[in-house]
Amino acid sequence: MDGDDTITAEVCREDDVGDGQLLEVMVAGYPVLLVRNRKEFRALGSKCPHYGAPLSKGVLRGERLRCPWHGACFNIRTGDIEEYPALDCISCFKVTVEDGKVFITAKKKDLESSLRVKDASRRCLLNKNTMLLLGGGVAALVCAETLRQEGFTGRIIMATKEKHVPYDKSKLSKEMNLKAEDVYLRKPEFLQAQGIEFWTEKEAVSVDFQKQKVHFMDGSSQKYHQLLIATGSHSGFLKVPGADLQNVCMLQTPEESSKILELATGKNLVIVGASFIGMEVAAFLSDKAGTISVVEREEFPFQHTLGPQVGGVAMKMLQNKGVKFYMKTELCELKGRDGKVAEAVLANGENLPADVVVVGIGSTPSSAFLKGTSIARDDKGAILVDLHMQTNIPNVFAAGDVVTFPVALLDGDRSSIHHQQVAEAHGHCAALNMLKRGKELHTVPYFWTMLLGKSIRYAGCGKGYTDTVVKGSLEQQKFLIFYIRDGHVTAAASLNCDPMVSLIAEVLYLGKQISKEEAEACDIGNIPSLAQS
Repeated sequence: MDGDDTITAEVCREDDVGDGQLLEVMVAGYPVLLVRNRKEFRALGSKCPHYGAPLSKGVLRGERLRCPWHGACFNIRTGDIEEYPALDCISCFKVTVEDGKVFITAKKKDLESSLRVKDASRRCLLNKNTMLLLGGGVAALVCAETLRQEGFTGRIIMATKEKHVPYDKSKLSKEMNLKAEDVYLRKPEFLQAQGIEFWTEKEAVSVDFQKQKVHFMDGSSQKYHQLLIATGSHSGFLKVPGADLQNVCMLQTPEESSKILELATGKNLVIVGASFIGMEVAAFLSDKAGTISVVEREEFPFQHTLGPQVGGVAMKMLQNKGVKFYMKTELCELKGRDGKVAEAVLANGENLPADVVVVGIGSTPSSAFLKGTSIARDDKGAILVDLHMQTNIPNVFAAGDVVTFPVALLDGDRSSIHHQQVAEAHGHCAALNMLKRGKELHTVPYFWTMLLGKSIRYAGCGKGYTDTVVKGSLEQQKFLIFYIRDGHVTAAASLNCDPMVSLIAEVLYLGKQISKEEAEACDIGNIPSLAQS
């Protein structure tokens, strides 16, 4: 049987599937998702194209299906992607019902892969318009792909200081044993086929907005009709004596990830900062490094994001693996031997052996090349955009970690949110507005952290929360926590409670408010009934 062969298989009886139910069935040995919605049947690829989550465990709202792991959304009628972080759509199959029996018809090649790449227009040399996208991350990538999917046939250039095509940065601290090619989101051939020019090691050093021209480090320049600035952010730098010693590392690229793994194996590792990078590196290296010490000025890890309750759980998980925490103190000096780091001196007077130091503190927008221009930035350097991802300069858009934007869950107050899914949503919205579609950003931030094989998921924007409601047990590492601001839920996080965070993301996406009282009445022991309500 070759890939074009069509298979029809009986998968169940009509009354086996209730309205609103998601059921995984088998067609010729391949799993397929069967959905019954308002009495109609739909059949789709069963796995999320992002990391392969089973969509039968997801959340269905109308015709929108949300992944239980990382919140990607798909239309059950078309299979089209409606929310990130996945980049691709899912396959759709024909469903027929005869004599109370349900049949699915599909091509073998479509069954073999759950995903479907969205159709895109081709480059036309007669179209002289140039879209120049600065940055090689997901914001620029999604912008480029969306432009092609929406019919743009002009020139698209992505220019990045990186050596690689866009890759999954979230894996650099979660899976440090991967090669760069293993984390590529798109292969070079894919970009070529889409007519997207990808310029590596091409760093922008200045922009002349009047002449609509970008100047690069290598002395070259490029004119544009429309510009996207998606240059991301970078970690804060250590400002202590000895910070320039060898084996003091940042974690921004696949090469740095591999280098840290190699240097730290069997050695004394000191991690500065107990936020996402620091905690994930500590978790991944907990059974590989000789000793691990985490230094953090706050009382708990993730203090300003997930908060002290979840931070406390994460801290215990790592302490049980031998990771030592030095909280409410900071690094004040690094001492070396033969030019290499050897010891970390803390403000509380303690000295820690340090063969390798990983710095994971702060995050600064990569926008220094815009200094002295008329583009509006905040005091941290983040570019101000509106809900169309438009800057204060005509034909100039910005997206991802480099921007600060109005957040619906903060009543329209501006914030910078450094999550992959948000950057992708920005890139998509920017592309539509570069094409004059008048599209406003509408997304609920969603992110996750992975520690020792366990995933803490988070949706919403809890900035400025004043109260929390915890359901389940923090001690038993099975919980759902609601973050409350002005009497309403603005965010939620969970561990071992799927698909609760996806469900709450969907409620917030629909613009519905969850009161503190509703959060307190939530029964996580009965997720199906909660999903219905």
